[in-house]
Amino acid sequence: MLMRRQLRLSIACMVAFLSVLFGLPILNYLAPDLMSRRVLGFTLTWLVLGVGFFPAVWGIAWFFIRRSIGLEEQEWREVSSHETKAASEQFQD
Repeated sequence: MLMRRQLRLSIACMVAFLSVLFGLPILNYLAPDLMSRRVLGFTLTWLVLGVGFFPAVWGIAWFFIRRSIGLEEQEWREVSSHETKAASEQFQD
């Protein structure tokens, strides 16, 4: 069960990362006028790349780490409660 949850998390994070990675070139292709506008002395392309890309990747990585730790803790709780229940049933017999 844990591996399935981890796989879903990994796929979701991969899709998010690929969206961020390929989003900028796609925006440049689909909306070149918008992406060539100057904001704070930079074109929007360079501003998004320099300011937005790395925090987005860090956010994806932060989410992945937090969620994977949560999944492992949830699995540990399920296993330990199952073992406790099995041990108490064994003592009752």
